[in-house]
Amino acid sequence: MREVLEAMILAHEIQGVIALENSFNRVGLCQVLLVRVASVAVVTKMYGADHEQIMAGISQAWVDGSALRTYRHAPNAGSRESWAAGDATSRAVRLADISMRGEMGIPGVLSAVQWGFYDVCFNKTVADQQFKPQQKRVFSFPQKYGTCVMENVLFKISFPAEFHAQTACEAAVKLHPLVVDRLSEIDKIVIRTHDSAVRIICKQGPLANPADRDHCLQYMTAVALIFGDLIAEHYEDDFHRANPLIDQLREKTQIEEVPQYCDDYYDANKRSIANAIQIYFTDGTVTEEVAVEYPLGHRRRRAQGIPLLEKKFQRNLATRFASGRSQTIYQLCIDQARLEQTAVDEFMDLFVI
Repeated sequence: MREVLEAMILAHEIQGVIALENSFNRVGLCQVLLVRVASVAVVTKMYGADHEQIMAGISQAWVDGSALRTYRHAPNAGSRESWAAGDATSRAVRLADISMRGEMGIPGVLSAVQWGFYDVCFNKTVADQQFKPQQKRVFSFPQKYGTCVMENVLFKISFPAEFHAQTACEAAVKLHPLVVDRLSEIDKIVIRTHDSAVRIICKQGPLANPADRDHCLQYMTAVALIFGDLIAEHYEDDFHRANPLIDQLREKTQIEEVPQYCDDYYDANKRSIANAIQIYFTDGTVTEEVAVEYPLGHRRRRAQGIPLLEKKFQRNLATRFASGRSQTIYQLCIDQARLEQTAVDEFMDLFVI
């Protein structure tokens, strides 16, 4: 299992460092491409590949191109979000296998004029009006690979919500006691947020399915304001139809992009994911603005988050296994030294129902 943990660090680091300054969603591409690239690099290494075989596998991952982001956005958001990463890792294993069998690499896969990834896929102007075509866009890397990405991993602890909305949901839950008896009196809801949230999860109009709703900032905020919580069942069609107030509040929601929140989102020393919410009522009264800069799963809130993460793990184990098996798995996972020495097949046997 130590090899598995090391492989996880490598994969997270490759994907995360590439993503830091190279925005794929700005050119309409899905970042799941990086899952495939990182996974093929790590899997070939685990197969015992030499440098050339690893490079061949990585080049094959890039030449596959990228999925479009359209399945993550209205009006096409759907359940592919749930299996896209698994599909990417599956393809990565296949590419690693053929590379180990001697398949040649493609050295100019990124940089080839006209036919390379940069020219075909990355030098676009989708949602990026400041981009000048004469300034060719290539990848940039702000830091070397190490362990920074894994150390800063975001754990999804509080809500089953897209991460740019986690702090908005937390702020809405804090406001819930102040507004729950005055929901019909709400005139407008103002959400102050950062540019990535505006670009990725701000949606108006009909929401077609649960995957559409869990990527809608206005929907998630409205549910948390009304019910004081947000759980997976709140995205389902029946729940949505039974609660028309959600869409009524969505229509009253205004989104404002805050420059400071944007700066802090990109600041390597902060990486905040801030949202602030304020409620205005028809009688002219206003709630305080509740701002949350860092979600509970953020590195800056580790002391608060880890105990809750462990409880979440135990709670979910209990949905599948008897108490004795759940406790065996949990005790192994919190004992790092013992976990690292456990054979992978022995670890996986614990999860057989």
